[in-house]
Amino acid sequence: MPLRVTFLGTAGAVPTTERNPSSLFVAREGDQLLFDAGEGTQRQMMRFGTGFSISHLFVTHLHGDHVFGIPGLLQTMDFNDREEPLSIHTPRGTRRDIRDLVTALDNSPSFPVHVTEVGDGDVPHRADEYEVRAFETDHDTRSVGYALVEDDRKGRFDRERAEELGVPVGPKFSTLHEGQSVELEDGTVVDPEQVVGEPRPGRTVVYTGDTRPTVSTIEVAAEPDLLIHDATFADDRAERATETAHSTARGAAEIAQRAGAKRLALMHVSSRYAGYTDDHVEQAREVFDGEVLIPDDGTELEISYPDS
Repeated sequence: MPLRVTFLGTAGAVPTTERNPSSLFVAREGDQLLFDAGEGTQRQMMRFGTGFSISHLFVTHLHGDHVFGIPGLLQTMDFNDREEPLSIHTPRGTRRDIRDLVTALDNSPSFPVHVTEVGDGDVPHRADEYEVRAFETDHDTRSVGYALVEDDRKGRFDRERAEELGVPVGPKFSTLHEGQSVELEDGTVVDPEQVVGEPRPGRTVVYTGDTRPTVSTIEVAAEPDLLIHDATFADDRAERATETAHSTARGAAEIAQRAGAKRLALMHVSSRYAGYTDDHVEQAREVFDGEVLIPDDGTELEISYPDS
């Protein structure tokens, strides 16, 4: 089952000619989710071919570079004759502000828009085989991060062992794999534990939005396949990062290492660094053993199963 992440906007607070403000598109099978919507997000969705069929928009905080794209996105959906409802999830205490953006210029969408507030530990979206969890972040305004966490998958079915136990090829295989015992013609009972391995972990993607490094990022999901973390500054502006409630690349990498992440995507890099991000990557690699990347706008990542 494919799980794909598309980086629609990767800039810091000030966009550049190469980077749009923050926005992240996630597609899992038929589900399409959007995380943050900086200015021009609807154009980025057209540019990179994601389409507009999102069912949920998850807002990390209400700074302009993360939400100014909401009015334009909703208007574009309206022009496309959208009828399906859209759910917007936003930090506690910010629902009224989001409603104001939804109805900007007295232009209410013709389709239903539901706005819900979320806080640390909430699960704003539960779907078949996965959920999206909110977790606490440390920014200079009300803020949360989000983790898409898949359920554990069934263990592997040992066909050879099943045949050794006398289970005939056919429906009884599926019954055992579903966790139910079967009775053979001679009266022998075969239990699932005899032929099905331990449950296998699903995939996890964690997105922090803007934040200082926090323990809650480590705790929200064990060993994420992809951690997308604020890395606004390099070491040369570490004090500035602390003052403005952002992270350095090194700080993000330390969180990734402690969380056991497999890949680390550094996002929200300040325009001060223009096109030069080598220091960010080098400093992150000094403390993180996994893969480090700074995605460009349009970068797509396929997330594989941990045991693939």
